[in-house]
Amino acid sequence: MIAQTFKAPTIWHWAGDHLGLIFTRLAQHSELTVIAVGLGLAISLPLSIQAYRHPRLYPPVTWVTGLLYTIPSLALFILLIPITGLTDASVEVGLVSYTLLILIRNIVVGLRNVPEDVKEAATGMGYTRRQLLWRVELPIAVPAIVAGIRVATVSTVGLVTVGFIIDHGALGEFIIEGLNRFFTPEVVVGAVLSVALALVADGLLLAVERLLTPWARTRARVRTSTPAEVDGLP
Repeated sequence: MIAQTFKAPTIWHWAGDHLGLIFTRLAQHSELTVIAVGLGLAISLPLSIQAYRHPRLYPPVTWVTGLLYTIPSLALFILLIPITGLTDASVEVGLVSYTLLILIRNIVVGLRNVPEDVKEAATGMGYTRRQLLWRVELPIAVPAIVAGIRVATVSTVGLVTVGFIIDHGALGEFIIEGLNRFFTPEVVVGAVLSVALALVADGLLLAVERLLTPWARTRARVRTSTPAEVDGLP
């Protein structure tokens, strides 16, 4: 009897009968993830810029965000219930707090890795401090920033499932409901869609990075070309 629940037709049959619920929870999962990472980036970017410009701020900022990162998700969600109640807000506050350390570290590293000669050249061309940041430093730091967003997004997709503890776990609801009822199709659907969502989000962010950094592809082609090809010789 137990072995039969693992058969693919049983899973497909259950999924077909619950397509509406599946799409609803998939949309909820995606929404919670996008909001959390978006808010995390909105908070992290100005903090990172200040930490980059004023190095003394970096240790306390990373200490505080690192402390938030170490709090177990289940415990954090439960601690937030008296403040925000059994709502999406409780999940979002926890999710945002887990993105901060990842994003701040990557943004600061990206900004610090901008070559000094590039900044000196831009300054010599009359760029103001603000222009230097937005037109030179941040664009060059895009690969590191997007790498941080990718890590934060994938981890957030996984953490959203823990929201089942307060009935806001989206796809995680399938997993916990299936485990409670020993019903394998629900567990499989919840787990597979969570992994698929993480992979799709990571792939989309990688595509965005490539669109924003066309010069990186040019450098890669130059490095893989022979000297004759670079010189335009046959």
